Amino acid sequence: MLILGIESTCDETAAALVEDGRVLRSNVIATSVAEQALYGGVVPEIASRRHAEYISAAVQKALADANVTMADVDAVAVSFAPGLIGAVLVGVNFAKGLAYSAGKPLVGVHHLRGHIAALYLTHPELKPPFLCLVASGGHSHIVMVEDYTRFKILGRTVDDAAGEAFDKVARTLGLPYPGGPSVSNAAKTGNPKAYRLPVPHVEGPYNVSFSGLKTAVLNAVNQAEMKGEVISVPDMAASFQERIAYILADKLLQAAADTGATTLCLAGGVAANGRLRSLVNEGAQKLGATLCLPKLAFCGDNGAMIAAQGYYEYMAGNRAGLDLNGLPTLPIDYQ
Repeated sequence: MLILGIESTCDETAAALVEDGRVLRSNVIATSVAEQALYGGVVPEIASRRHAEYISAAVQKALADANVTMADVDAVAVSFAPGLIGAVLVGVNFAKGLAYSAGKPLVGVHHLRGHIAALYLTHPELKPPFLCLVASGGHSHIVMVEDYTRFKILGRTVDDAAGEAFDKVARTLGLPYPGGPSVSNAAKTGNPKAYRLPVPHVEGPYNVSFSGLKTAVLNAVNQAEMKGEVISVPDMAASFQERIAYILADKLLQAAADTGATTLCLAGGVAANGRLRSLVNEGAQKLGATLCLPKLAFCGDNGAMIAAQGYYEYMAGNRAGLDLNGLPTLPIDYQ
């Protein structure tokens, strides 16, 4: 079964063809990240305009790269929530028009479910149940994937998402957007023990909080400036990365130990962070658990992950009508 996936929840306009939820046939991504970097973060209006400009060409190229036409496509899957609402609506409305004109079923896909489904493209043997940390610019969740369309949230951020914290700390340190890669690159030559950063306390055994950690970096930089001192950007980047990676890995591994999960996974943009991968890998080995990591190409937003999850939503009988609407928020465990 061939699924066309369309993704437009943030600043990537993406389209892809995936066969049977596991086999990648094409994957096209057009991004406005360079333009967004001029403003230090995503400007929703700019993202929406670029989606409108790029989406038709992205879908056409995805079809051409797979050497197929819409006649060969079995269903059109589109991310409809959560995300920047203007951006989401561009993808949703395009997908509705395309599905209607081609006479194909329409499938709505939750963006975070898509990030988890990216793992199936890297690990064709992976099957639920498994425990997954989904960490990105807007979300940080520890999720028990009970089945392909059934999810249970064990923990989440109570304030900022991990990716958002990376972006704000990068801006504080004068590093470019997006923050994740720039902080990680700066940290390569830094000492992770140079600055003592807090581990924010939060209610709930698997919940996390990053607002206080982000504020601690900002306060340290401001205090140094007032004293005429210089903050070492590599050292602060390394210290921050070490702390945030430790918090995420610790919560995931704690949840794994408590639930007896034998398969652990990472998903989302922050899953590309090398230090997080290393810490989780070390912990998984100690627990005797299998660790599945997505290819770096599938960590960020892409159409392939939407097509992959779209296949499982379709097989579960989930269809969307032409009244499908985009939503800025929606829990991953919605029914």
